[in-house]
Amino acid sequence: MNTFKRSAPLYIAAMGLAALPAAAAVGVRFVEGAPKDRFEITNRAACALRDTEVVIDLRPSAAGLVFDVTALGAGVEVFQPLEIVAGADALASVSSVVDGDRQVVLSIRRLAPAARIAFTIDVDDTLGPRGITVSGSEIEGAVVRVNTAGATASGRFSNNGEAVVPTPGCR
Repeated sequence: MNTFKRSAPLYIAAMGLAALPAAAAVGVRFVEGAPKDRFEITNRAACALRDTEVVIDLRPSAAGLVFDVTALGAGVEVFQPLEIVAGADALASVSSVVDGDRQVVLSIRRLAPAARIAFTIDVDDTLGPRGITVSGSEIEGAVVRVNTAGATASGRFSNNGEAVVPTPGCR
């Protein structure tokens, strides 16, 4: 009985932790490429994301980034329209992107744990001397907003081209 008394607080604490929702997040990674840049959105939760909106907003980026989707307009030289290359079945819709836009919205119907959605598009720098190449430091500060379960959370791209947005835990 003495052993139980000593281990009871530990057992109770462990049970309390098990009752908490699991930590969850959405990870977004920007990969510079030629001729197409790539965004990868990954569900880092132990449960599926459902009815979730992911907004990638380039406006606060360090280099005044824009989406370059046509030969005319705000972009430099090469252009690439938005193309879903992974996880299309998880999407309910994707906003249209006009040349020079700085935001795209992806509406996710259901994204399984560890699953990802990826799309290619051309991103150009409007402030630097070489607009067709975008480094991690140039996307730094751009924002990702995740709207799910009646709540909005956001994260910023770091200088390594990644953003992590905490989301409500699994229930």
